[in-house]
Amino acid sequence: MLSDIIQLNLFAFFVLFARIGAVFMLMPGIGSGYVPINIRLVIALALTFIITPLLKEGLPIMPVSQIDLMLLLLSEVIIGIFIGIVARVLIGALQTAGTLVALFASLANAMIRDPIAEQQSSLISTFLSTLGMVLIIVTDLHHLMIRGVVESYSLFQVGQPLLFGDFSDVLARRVADSFKLGVQLASPFMLAAVVYYIGLGILGRLMPVLPVFIVAMPLQIVGQIGFLAITLSALMMYFLMRFEESIIVFLEP
Repeated sequence: MLSDIIQLNLFAFFVLFARIGAVFMLMPGIGSGYVPINIRLVIALALTFIITPLLKEGLPIMPVSQIDLMLLLLSEVIIGIFIGIVARVLIGALQTAGTLVALFASLANAMIRDPIAEQQSSLISTFLSTLGMVLIIVTDLHHLMIRGVVESYSLFQVGQPLLFGDFSDVLARRVADSFKLGVQLASPFMLAAVVYYIGLGILGRLMPVLPVFIVAMPLQIVGQIGFLAITLSALMMYFLMRFEESIIVFLEP
Protein backbone atom coordinates (compact mmCIF):
# COMPACT_ATOMS: atom_id res chain seq x y z
CA MET A 1 0.00 0.00 0.00
CA LEU A 2 2.75 2.41 0.97
CA SER A 3 4.71 1.57 -2.17
CA ASP A 4 1.63 2.27 -4.33
CA ILE A 5 1.19 5.70 -2.70
CA ILE A 6 4.86 6.53 -3.18
CA GLN A 7 4.76 5.48 -6.84
CA LEU A 8 1.59 7.47 -7.45
CA ASN A 9 3.03 10.63 -5.89
CA LEU A 10 6.31 10.25 -7.76
CA PHE A 11 4.44 9.76 -11.02
CA ALA A 12 2.36 12.88 -10.44
CA PHE A 13 5.42 14.85 -9.38
CA PHE A 14 7.48 14.03 -12.46
CA VAL A 15 4.56 14.53 -14.85
CA LEU A 16 3.97 18.00 -13.44
CA PHE A 17 7.68 18.75 -13.33
CA ALA A 18 8.04 17.91 -17.04
CA ARG A 19 5.81 20.84 -18.00
CA ILE A 20 6.87 23.26 -15.27
CA GLY A 21 10.58 22.60 -15.79
CA ALA A 22 10.24 23.24 -19.54
CA VAL A 23 8.41 26.51 -18.87
CA PHE A 24 11.05 27.75 -16.43
CA MET A 25 13.73 26.90 -18.98
CA LEU A 26 12.29 29.56 -21.33
CA MET A 27 10.26 31.90 -19.11
CA PRO A 28 11.41 35.55 -19.35
CA GLY A 29 13.56 36.54 -16.40
CA ILE A 30 13.80 33.22 -14.61
CA GLY A 31 14.70 31.37 -17.79
CA SER A 32 17.36 33.87 -18.90
CA GLY A 33 20.95 32.81 -19.27
CA TYR A 34 22.21 35.02 -16.46
CA VAL A 35 20.14 32.99 -13.94
CA PRO A 36 22.15 29.93 -12.86
CA ILE A 37 20.72 26.59 -13.92
CA ASN A 38 20.62 25.27 -10.36
CA ILE A 39 18.51 28.26 -9.29
CA ARG A 40 16.03 27.62 -12.09
CA LEU A 41 15.94 23.95 -11.14
CA VAL A 42 15.27 24.71 -7.48
CA ILE A 43 12.42 27.11 -8.35
CA ALA A 44 10.83 24.59 -10.72
CA LEU A 45 11.13 21.76 -8.18
CA ALA A 46 9.71 23.94 -5.39
CA LEU A 47 6.70 24.98 -7.46
CA THR A 48 6.10 21.38 -8.55
CA PHE A 49 6.28 20.22 -4.94
CA ILE A 50 3.69 22.85 -3.94
CA ILE A 51 1.12 22.14 -6.65
CA THR A 52 1.43 18.33 -6.78
CA PRO A 53 -1.11 17.75 -3.95
CA LEU A 54 -3.51 20.16 -5.68
CA LEU A 55 -3.37 18.74 -9.20
CA LYS A 56 -2.59 15.04 -8.77
CA GLU A 57 -6.27 14.10 -8.58
CA GLY A 58 -6.84 15.32 -12.12
CA LEU A 59 -3.96 13.35 -13.61
CA PRO A 60 -4.48 10.12 -15.56
CA ILE A 61 -3.41 6.79 -14.13
CA MET A 62 0.19 5.76 -14.54
CA PRO A 63 0.74 4.05 -17.94
CA VAL A 64 1.81 0.43 -17.79
CA SER A 65 4.01 0.66 -20.86
CA GLN A 66 7.30 2.55 -20.61
CA ILE A 67 6.78 3.89 -24.13
CA ASP A 68 3.42 5.39 -23.15
CA LEU A 69 5.03 6.92 -20.09
CA MET A 70 7.80 8.51 -22.16
CA LEU A 71 5.28 9.84 -24.68
CA LEU A 72 3.26 11.34 -21.85
CA LEU A 73 6.31 13.10 -20.41
CA LEU A 74 7.35 14.27 -23.88
CA SER A 75 3.93 15.78 -24.53
CA GLU A 76 4.15 17.68 -21.22
CA VAL A 77 7.60 19.00 -22.16
CA ILE A 78 6.25 20.18 -25.52
CA ILE A 79 3.38 22.03 -23.83
CA GLY A 80 5.83 23.63 -21.38
CA ILE A 81 8.09 24.76 -24.22
CA PHE A 82 5.07 26.21 -26.03
CA ILE A 83 3.97 28.23 -22.98
CA GLY A 84 7.52 29.45 -22.35
CA ILE A 85 8.02 30.54 -25.94
CA VAL A 86 4.71 32.43 -25.98
CA ALA A 87 5.82 34.44 -22.94
CA ARG A 88 9.34 34.94 -24.28
CA VAL A 89 8.35 36.02 -27.79
CA LEU A 90 6.55 39.14 -26.59
CA ILE A 91 9.75 40.33 -24.85
CA GLY A 92 11.24 40.46 -28.34
CA ALA A 93 8.95 43.43 -29.08
CA LEU A 94 11.19 45.59 -26.91
CA GLN A 95 14.25 44.48 -28.82
CA THR A 96 12.52 45.25 -32.12
CA ALA A 97 11.49 48.68 -30.87
CA GLY A 98 14.97 49.38 -29.48
CA THR A 99 16.62 48.37 -32.74
CA LEU A 100 14.38 50.70 -34.74
CA VAL A 101 14.93 53.59 -32.32
CA ALA A 102 18.69 53.01 -32.43
CA LEU A 103 18.52 53.04 -36.23
CA PHE A 104 16.68 56.36 -36.25
CA ALA A 105 19.13 57.78 -33.67
CA SER A 106 22.22 56.63 -35.63
CA LEU A 107 23.24 54.37 -32.73
CA ALA A 108 22.61 51.03 -34.40
CA ASN A 109 26.34 50.30 -34.69
CA ALA A 110 26.91 50.61 -30.94
CA MET A 111 26.43 47.00 -29.82
CA ILE A 112 26.48 45.54 -26.33
CA ARG A 113 25.64 42.20 -24.72
CA ASP A 114 21.89 41.95 -24.05
CA PRO A 115 21.31 39.73 -20.98
CA ILE A 116 17.60 39.32 -21.79
CA ALA A 117 17.89 38.44 -25.49
CA GLU A 118 21.22 36.65 -24.82
CA GLN A 119 22.88 38.15 -27.88
CA GLN A 120 24.56 41.31 -29.10
CA SER A 121 22.06 44.16 -29.40
CA SER A 122 22.11 47.91 -29.73
CA LEU A 123 22.40 50.06 -26.63
CA ILE A 124 18.77 51.15 -26.74
CA SER A 125 17.53 47.58 -27.32
CA THR A 126 19.47 46.36 -24.29
CA PHE A 127 18.15 49.24 -22.21
CA LEU A 128 14.51 48.62 -23.17
CA SER A 129 14.78 44.84 -22.71
CA THR A 130 16.37 45.16 -19.28
CA LEU A 131 13.89 47.85 -18.21
CA GLY A 132 10.96 45.75 -19.41
CA MET A 133 12.16 42.72 -17.43
CA VAL A 134 12.65 44.86 -14.31
CA LEU A 135 9.14 46.29 -14.63
CA ILE A 136 7.66 42.81 -15.07
CA ILE A 137 9.24 41.78 -11.76
CA VAL A 138 8.36 45.05 -9.99
CA THR A 139 4.71 44.94 -11.08
CA ASP A 140 4.43 41.25 -10.05
CA LEU A 141 3.59 40.11 -13.58
CA HIS A 142 5.96 37.19 -12.99
CA HIS A 143 3.39 35.96 -10.46
CA LEU A 144 0.83 36.10 -13.26
CA MET A 145 3.14 34.00 -15.42
CA ILE A 146 3.49 31.40 -12.67
CA ARG A 147 -0.29 31.40 -12.18
CA GLY A 148 -0.71 30.92 -15.92
CA VAL A 149 1.58 27.89 -15.79
CA VAL A 150 -0.44 26.32 -12.97
CA GLU A 151 -3.82 27.03 -14.57
CA SER A 152 -2.61 25.80 -17.95
CA TYR A 153 -3.46 22.30 -16.70
CA SER A 154 -7.13 23.23 -17.16
CA LEU A 155 -6.48 24.42 -20.71
CA PHE A 156 -4.06 21.65 -21.71
CA GLN A 157 -5.09 18.58 -19.77
CA VAL A 158 -2.50 15.91 -19.11
CA GLY A 159 -2.77 12.92 -21.42
CA GLN A 160 -4.86 14.65 -24.08
CA PRO A 161 -3.67 14.66 -27.71
CA LEU A 162 -1.47 17.61 -28.67
CA LEU A 163 -2.97 20.14 -31.05
CA PHE A 164 0.12 20.90 -33.11
CA GLY A 165 -1.89 22.88 -35.65
CA ASP A 166 -3.24 25.20 -32.98
CA PHE A 167 0.23 25.49 -31.41
CA SER A 168 1.73 26.54 -34.74
CA ASP A 169 -1.07 29.02 -35.39
CA VAL A 170 -0.73 30.62 -31.94
CA LEU A 171 3.05 30.88 -32.20
CA ALA A 172 2.83 32.44 -35.67
CA ARG A 173 0.31 34.97 -34.41
CA ARG A 174 2.42 35.74 -31.34
CA VAL A 175 5.51 36.37 -33.45
CA ALA A 176 3.52 38.64 -35.75
CA ASP A 177 1.96 40.46 -32.79
CA SER A 178 5.39 40.87 -31.19
CA PHE A 179 6.86 42.45 -34.31
CA LYS A 180 3.75 44.62 -34.71
CA LEU A 181 4.03 45.77 -31.10
CA GLY A 182 7.71 46.61 -31.57
CA VAL A 183 6.91 48.74 -34.62
CA GLN A 184 4.06 50.43 -32.73
CA LEU A 185 6.38 51.29 -29.84
CA ALA A 186 8.90 52.77 -32.26
CA SER A 187 6.34 54.56 -34.44
CA PRO A 188 6.70 57.99 -32.70
CA PHE A 189 10.44 57.88 -33.32
CA MET A 190 9.83 56.81 -36.91
CA LEU A 191 7.55 59.81 -37.46
CA ALA A 192 10.08 62.15 -35.85
CA ALA A 193 12.83 60.70 -38.04
CA VAL A 194 10.78 61.22 -41.21
CA VAL A 195 10.15 64.87 -40.32
CA TYR A 196 13.79 65.27 -39.39
CA TYR A 197 15.12 63.78 -42.63
CA ILE A 198 12.74 65.85 -44.74
CA GLY A 199 13.97 68.97 -42.96
CA LEU A 200 17.58 67.96 -43.57
CA GLY A 201 16.82 67.40 -47.25
CA ILE A 202 15.28 70.84 -47.59
CA LEU A 203 18.15 72.40 -45.64
CA GLY A 204 20.67 70.65 -47.87
CA ARG A 205 19.00 72.04 -50.98
CA LEU A 206 18.82 75.57 -49.56
CA MET A 207 22.43 75.54 -48.27
CA PRO A 208 24.52 73.22 -50.47
CA VAL A 209 27.77 74.20 -48.75
CA LEU A 210 26.47 73.18 -45.31
CA PRO A 211 28.01 69.86 -44.10
CA VAL A 212 24.64 68.31 -43.32
CA PHE A 213 25.88 65.02 -41.86
CA ILE A 214 28.44 66.68 -39.59
CA VAL A 215 25.93 69.19 -38.25
CA ALA A 216 22.92 66.86 -38.16
CA MET A 217 24.40 63.79 -36.48
CA PRO A 218 24.71 65.27 -32.95
CA LEU A 219 21.27 66.84 -33.23
CA GLN A 220 19.80 63.54 -34.38
CA ILE A 221 21.28 61.59 -31.47
CA VAL A 222 20.33 64.16 -28.84
CA GLY A 223 16.84 64.61 -30.30
CA GLN A 224 15.98 60.90 -30.39
CA ILE A 225 17.38 60.23 -26.90
CA GLY A 226 15.44 63.21 -25.55
CA PHE A 227 12.29 61.98 -27.28
CA LEU A 228 12.87 58.54 -25.73
CA ALA A 229 13.14 60.10 -22.27
CA ILE A 230 9.83 61.91 -22.77
CA THR A 231 7.86 58.93 -24.10
CA LEU A 232 9.53 56.10 -22.14
CA SER A 233 6.92 55.82 -19.38
CA ALA A 234 4.02 55.65 -21.85
CA LEU A 235 5.83 53.08 -24.02
CA MET A 236 6.56 50.77 -21.09
CA MET A 237 3.03 51.05 -19.68
CA TYR A 238 1.60 50.04 -23.05
CA PHE A 239 4.05 47.15 -23.28
CA LEU A 240 3.12 45.88 -19.80
CA MET A 241 -0.56 46.04 -20.73
CA ARG A 242 0.00 43.96 -23.86
CA PHE A 243 2.23 41.52 -21.98
CA GLU A 244 -0.46 41.00 -19.36
CA GLU A 245 -3.06 40.37 -22.06
CA SER A 246 -0.87 37.64 -23.58
CA ILE A 247 -0.53 35.83 -20.24
CA ILE A 248 -4.21 36.06 -19.27
CA VAL A 249 -5.00 33.72 -22.17
CA PHE A 250 -3.69 30.79 -20.11
CA LEU A 251 -5.78 31.67 -17.04
CA GLU A 252 -9.11 30.14 -16.24
CA PRO A 253 -12.11 32.31 -17.23
